Amino acid sequence: MAAALSHAVRVRLSDPARAEEVEQRIVSAGLRRVHIVDVPDSTDDVRTVPAVRTAAAGTAHGPQGVLLRHPDGTADLVVVAAHGQCGQTELRCLAADMTEGDVTAAWNGFASGAADGARGPSAVADAPGWGLGDSSGGDVGTVWAALPADVSQDGTGWRTALALTLAYYDGHTADEADGAGETVVGTDAGAVALRVSGTIGEVHGRRPTPVDRPALAGILPGSTEEPRAGEEYLPCVAPVFPLTLSLARGQDGRLRLRCDHLPGHVSPEIAGQFARHVAQVHGLVTAAPQLTVAEVEFLDSGERERVVRLGMSAAPRAATARTVHEAFARVAAAAPDAVAVREDDIELTYAEVDQAAAWWAAALQARGVRPGDRVGVCLDRSAELVLALLGVLKAGATYVPLDPAHPAERLARTTDDAALRLVVTRLAGFPRRAGCRVLTPDELDSDGDPFTALPDESTGADDTAYVIYTSGSTGRPKGVAVPHGNVLSLIGATREDFALGPDDVWTQFHSSAFDFSVWEIWGCLLTGGCLVIVPFITSRDPELFRDLLVEHGVTVLNQTPSALSHLLAVDHTDVPARLVVLGGEPLDAGMLLPWFEKHPEERCRVVNMFGITETTVHVTAQTMSRELAAGGSRSVGAPLPGWHVYVMDAAGRLVPPGVVGEIHVGGSGVAAGYVNRPDLTARQFLPDPYREGRMYRSGDRGRLRPDGALEHLGRIDSQVKLRGFRIEPDEIRSVLLEDPSVLAAAMVVRRTGGDGPADGLLDAYVVLTGGGDPAAVRERAASVLPDYMVPATVTELVALPLTTSGKVDVTLLPAPARTGRTASDGTPTADDELASRIQEVWTELLGVHIGLDDDFFASGGNSALALRGSVSMRARGLPTVRLQQFYRHPTIRGVVAALKATV
Repeated sequence: MAAALSHAVRVRLSDPARAEEVEQRIVSAGLRRVHIVDVPDSTDDVRTVPAVRTAAAGTAHGPQGVLLRHPDGTADLVVVAAHGQCGQTELRCLAADMTEGDVTAAWNGFASGAADGARGPSAVADAPGWGLGDSSGGDVGTVWAALPADVSQDGTGWRTALALTLAYYDGHTADEADGAGETVVGTDAGAVALRVSGTIGEVHGRRPTPVDRPALAGILPGSTEEPRAGEEYLPCVAPVFPLTLSLARGQDGRLRLRCDHLPGHVSPEIAGQFARHVAQVHGLVTAAPQLTVAEVEFLDSGERERVVRLGMSAAPRAATARTVHEAFARVAAAAPDAVAVREDDIELTYAEVDQAAAWWAAALQARGVRPGDRVGVCLDRSAELVLALLGVLKAGATYVPLDPAHPAERLARTTDDAALRLVVTRLAGFPRRAGCRVLTPDELDSDGDPFTALPDESTGADDTAYVIYTSGSTGRPKGVAVPHGNVLSLIGATREDFALGPDDVWTQFHSSAFDFSVWEIWGCLLTGGCLVIVPFITSRDPELFRDLLVEHGVTVLNQTPSALSHLLAVDHTDVPARLVVLGGEPLDAGMLLPWFEKHPEERCRVVNMFGITETTVHVTAQTMSRELAAGGSRSVGAPLPGWHVYVMDAAGRLVPPGVVGEIHVGGSGVAAGYVNRPDLTARQFLPDPYREGRMYRSGDRGRLRPDGALEHLGRIDSQVKLRGFRIEPDEIRSVLLEDPSVLAAAMVVRRTGGDGPADGLLDAYVVLTGGGDPAAVRERAASVLPDYMVPATVTELVALPLTTSGKVDVTLLPAPARTGRTASDGTPTADDELASRIQEVWTELLGVHIGLDDDFFASGGNSALALRGSVSMRARGLPTVRLQQFYRHPTIRGVVAALKATV
């Protein structure tokens, strides 16, 4: 750390004759601690020269000197000393004497000097997340911030400004979770206590408390004297902290704030921004000490506008159609014989789809459906589903997709909340609700007449195209209403960049109740592509899915990262995709490295997209590279044309690049709001303070980078995404509490081997009344919640452990207990080695003991774990279990029997 504790004076000798004279003076004096070194090039920052760093490392034994000789005859004289050895004035005098005075006398005055009193950190603090450092940026960098002419040099005031700025960048001024916080500031300060409700004056008046952990930033004594010609004072040879600030007076006599930084910890852009904010806050220490910490404004109007522009995008391309179905009709008219939808051996051309959808529209109108009505579509992935969705739109109505796999009670709740006029389904047990007709496609056929459909002339871009329901924290799913214009804007924003066109083949992989399907279906059909329907069982078996991709020549592949991880587990060499779009959940960028091994970036573009149902599927796009994947990039890229993002603090104020806040989304994709939820709509869809329209408050944490790219950093609340599904643990808890046998409940996400969105299980903990049964509680929850929200385990407790503030203490919750009902004692026979080894794999996967007759899925398993189990069994030399076998034989006994039957 000696270099970090040292300061230096550099004297530029730009006259070769003078440089030679100084060299002779040094040689004649015979100074052992002054070295003459030839360097290949002149440098603006001598701290990067190894000889200077070496000299700084030896300052514990007295000052050191280095004469750097350049090829053109010029030179730099650098004199280095420890901070506790001599002050800057003495150091400057020593440098002056070496060039003009008595070299020997000046140097001998420090012959026995020691670094007594030198102080500094024992280690440099870790890089802050907001620093956005780059290890390739060099050893040290320097940026400057302007100061007013009458700026105070009071060290305490600068320490206060530094503490407030650090607290702001670390997010400690946004709320007051525990009433108070502290910020560690160097060099003399230690921890500076502050409260959000406290004033600047109070912070200024507090004495720092010593701490033993390193600071992120500190203040060093600067150079307030006017420098001599060619002279530069360096407060530190190596930064003492990731950010080391000091005052420096320039040749014009004005003071400026110098910020030396470690580029690997803090980027030059963030370092300069940080220094400006320290300078700005310093002015408030004396001018406005009555301001509370929460009231301090770090962005002035000019910087605020720059940050707004940073989150903006290119202007959107104006849509030529008013509605989704009008846009489709134009594609069909231009290429009527092109294949639009392919399902197994069935192919439908664009003309056939358009005509069939017109028939659907006529049939719906004959059943009383009018423009603006909501029509439920509860069909499996199929060509029939596509026709139904388009037919609803052609009738001027809004489609509400319903997943046939959802429990009847959830389907009933959605039907009631959406006030559906009619539901089209092949699900025999679809719940009947008052005021809603339930018909099969075959029953619609009796009234259909494609030539009597009323043309839809009233629907416009602002009318709702679809309503998709998402998880709700109150236990009540929310219906998000998305207008036609939003969908058209999404296609217009991506068509050119992604080169989408009639040569592309897409897949419909996802349920229509998941908004990724909006992108899959309309992204394909509104750009003239061919949509290949992926059967459910194929979507759950990566080998079958890989074969489908190869067979149909799929060029545009849309996947959640969880789903892609399944495909990566099998041989994907022959997958013909030219474009892979990832979305629906956060991406662990490192998982892409195996993909890039088989599909180089120049042959297949991989785009990671951040988006929300409330902002029409996608918001930003980041083209991934092998370099970004290897570095674990969290970037989700810049906004799509027509979309824009803000990152704001808890008070709704913009935060600068690097600082974490809540992501807000504005522009072309903002939905109309929540169906029948004006209160929630008003809370989440806010007036856009900087542009026309509204913005959506996402609840996602993120930060902007100086280049305008957005980093997604998870959720502010408890919402999670598992396997692409948006889940509110509080909704599950609410359903559990509806059970009369449950007195109290808590939900946690248990990680199962990683931090990715596919590596999680939902565990419930409940306090039950006498006679309550955890298995019965889970069964009831499964009758209400979709399968991806059903707890893997339900563990009974006498009482939930609480923190001192009365919240559930998740650290004290026990390991989950297996919940499923067991048909036997679950002990494999001694001579059944295969069953025993499969049992070992399943128990490791689920974290609970599994018996021979315990259902894998009822015990908390899912498709992701089933795939992991198949891979694990293969790695242990066991027979391969296809995912279809998992679904058909979900017990160990069943799997063993199936495997033996194939031998």
